[in-house]
Amino acid sequence: MRRRPSLRTAAFCLALALAHLPGEADPIKYPETRRVDHVDTYHGVQVPDPYRWLEADVRESAEVRAWVEAQNRVTSQYLEAIPEREAIRERLTELSSFARRSVPMKAGNHYFFFANNGQQELEVLHVQRSLLEEPEVLLDPNGWSKDGTVNLGGFFPSRDGRYVAYGVTEAGSDWEVYRVMELATRRVLPDEIRWVKFCCAAWTWDGEGFFYPRFPEPEKGTEYQGSARNQKLYYHRIGTPQSEDRLVLERPDQPDWRFNPRTTEDGRYLLVNIFKKGKVSEILVRDLAQPDGSFRSFLVDFPNQYFGFVGNDGPVFYFQTDFEAPRGRVLAIDIENPAQESWKEILPQSANTLRGVDLVGNLFAARYLEDAVARVRLFTLGGKHVRDLEIPGIGTLGGVQGHRLDNNLFFGYTSFNRPVSIWRHDLISGTTTLVFEPRLPSFDPDDFEVRQIFYTSKDGTRVPLFLAHRKGLRLDGNNPTILQGYGGFNLITAPSFSSSWVTWMERGGVVALACLRGGGEYGEEWHKAGTKLKKQNVFDDFIAAAEWLIANRYTRPERLAIKGGSNGGLLVGAAMIQRPDLFGVALPAVGVMDMLRFHRFTVGASWVNDYGSSDDPEQFKALYAYSPYHNLKDGARYPATLVTTADTDDRVVPAHSFKFAARLQEAHAGETPVLIKITTRAGHGGAEARTRAIEESADELAFTLKNLGVSGRAETRPASAARP
Repeated sequence: MRRRPSLRTAAFCLALALAHLPGEADPIKYPETRRVDHVDTYHGVQVPDPYRWLEADVRESAEVRAWVEAQNRVTSQYLEAIPEREAIRERLTELSSFARRSVPMKAGNHYFFFANNGQQELEVLHVQRSLLEEPEVLLDPNGWSKDGTVNLGGFFPSRDGRYVAYGVTEAGSDWEVYRVMELATRRVLPDEIRWVKFCCAAWTWDGEGFFYPRFPEPEKGTEYQGSARNQKLYYHRIGTPQSEDRLVLERPDQPDWRFNPRTTEDGRYLLVNIFKKGKVSEILVRDLAQPDGSFRSFLVDFPNQYFGFVGNDGPVFYFQTDFEAPRGRVLAIDIENPAQESWKEILPQSANTLRGVDLVGNLFAARYLEDAVARVRLFTLGGKHVRDLEIPGIGTLGGVQGHRLDNNLFFGYTSFNRPVSIWRHDLISGTTTLVFEPRLPSFDPDDFEVRQIFYTSKDGTRVPLFLAHRKGLRLDGNNPTILQGYGGFNLITAPSFSSSWVTWMERGGVVALACLRGGGEYGEEWHKAGTKLKKQNVFDDFIAAAEWLIANRYTRPERLAIKGGSNGGLLVGAAMIQRPDLFGVALPAVGVMDMLRFHRFTVGASWVNDYGSSDDPEQFKALYAYSPYHNLKDGARYPATLVTTADTDDRVVPAHSFKFAARLQEAHAGETPVLIKITTRAGHGGAEARTRAIEESADELAFTLKNLGVSGRAETRPASAARP
């Protein structure tokens, strides 16, 4: 017979139940992480590195692998217990289920583009013989592996469209294996090129072969973390094994140099850009009409100046450059007479930043940024302005495509609320028409507002900030907000579409995208203002953006999350350490977190041009002052943090995130969670397959909403109400 509980027993049970109300949880028990007494000495300064052992490759070290598995178990248990996660995942899946395609690229009489019908895990390469014919599937990587981790990398059609060289990647690695397909028969040839990354295949005019750079085969166990050095340039003839490829260029005295080949559109010349510490520092030219011709070097006396090849008329080459023009201009240089006094300026520097130039239909299509907003202007080869292209709105232009003798110019447009649409500009009539526009289920882009404001950084610098949110947003200081930035390597930060941003905005969230110094929004001076000894400017700009959002009542610290990947992961790590009071959530992804050792892994040596190096005494002081791993303070209270990385990231090795997360868990004195999620068989960009990418986004959004104290369902419109 069951006994009736006493009042004391009932009171105890009630207290126990109240202690475990929905939404509450026991304190997280983090896996124990072994410390070591490793100390490095930099210029007389002793620097502890207690988690040096976590630098070992997860595939080679059983101890690191066990640590990764233990951390993932704790993180998964936390994320799966968030009630809103499943609803977020379902909405992300719905918003990702739309047909999309890339800007078409022409070779010979064929157009190539990537497409997805909305249900496929990976993008599929298509080809069509004309714009009026139905496209055909050329390469579909969806059947290459069961888990979607073998994918299509770069693709390089020969100029006559007879062959296509394409890269195959595995587990998100930067390494690619090149294969060759004969287009007419769809036959994959026996050709196989290994140990290539970060570049391309430059076909000769006859289509019989291509130039490509490759690295030596790495020693076993060092494929994903060892320094990528001693690159060489080869020529591969179709139908022959790689072992017979002809060595074209090498510099054994400069093991960190990298080569980027390109053949001119007329087939006459081979250009090789030489990257020294991440920036083009020399250009070599070889006349392919002379079988035994040698390379000629020019533009070698202009270190740290950008010269980007645009096109040529015989020996007259057109270059986009920032030499004596930090916002960019176009020069004509005769390679038979390359002396500086013989250069001719075609497009002078303007008030806006020149980000790229294409030679299409005997016109220069010049892409500018006007306060970080995209513009396209057309000029004759003599530099006379023809017209400007009409841009759909505040967003990003990408994939500008066309050839010297084409009459059409293609480009893509996207913004926070608009997936990539494809446009065609007729260079003869001057009209621009919409070629392809995606349609999303139960979503109307006009429900959202995208605009740009400017705020003032710590030192008075004016900085652009893009904002996106539902129309009618109340500025009451309670809106959950994600602030994202990058600020490095002369790259621009611009609005783009993602199902994550839409899901976030549907739940009342604000998206804020800051265009920080270190990027390329205002040219080379803006870039240099956020590099090396001036890198702190980037963090100050980011912090100032957060302060502006709070002062203008978009949000408050408890409702503000910060997000960034790679160099942006460094940004988040530095900002959350310098101002932990300012943020409720931090989302550093694949970040560069150990600023004293980054140059010792994979291609890290090429980042020295932006970051500096701990080998230099003055630069060491600057790096040590903000390096996230080294500046975590014991007993500090940091924001709720979800560190993310991938076990096959061979660009920013996962050891950066491993060491940072271990030290953060040790130092953090607050009650907010500090977790790390390590995606397996994925690389620097995270999971590539659609389903796995949705899972990653659902985890990130659920973690953010929970730790900003936001709950409830999104306000979504029925499908019938969406714009047709």
